[in-house]
Amino acid sequence: MTTSGSQPSGWAIGGVVFAATMMIMVGIFQAFQGLAAIINDEFFVKVGEYAFNVDVTTWGWLHLILGIVVAAAGFYLFSGSALAGIVAVILASLSALSNFFFIPYYPFWSILMIALSIFVIWAVTRPGVLRD
Repeated sequence: MTTSGSQPSGWAIGGVVFAATMMIMVGIFQAFQGLAAIINDEFFVKVGEYAFNVDVTTWGWLHLILGIVVAAAGFYLFSGSALAGIVAVILASLSALSNFFFIPYYPFWSILMIALSIFVIWAVTRPGVLRD
């Protein structure tokens, strides 16, 4: 998957395949989370006080759209192109950021989604795993 003479390790390639799979799953889960917020905005109960006051329905639409785009980018990441890696890093960052703002409504799930997004960023930015 690299244009240089050396081949990337199996761990690095496996990390990108896992990252692509995680992006697809995170995108689908985030889309479902968005649908739940859109369909029944009282499903999510705010836990304690938080510095940011976020409307659940608005964030539901954001999660739905971002989830669909993240899942599509996960499929694109299987191509192994550098552009797919750039798109994956940007979308994983946006996913982590949107889940950060959603912490007061679904804390454990949001923190898990942030951790998975950070893993995707780490796996995609490993040197030599994406081709130009």
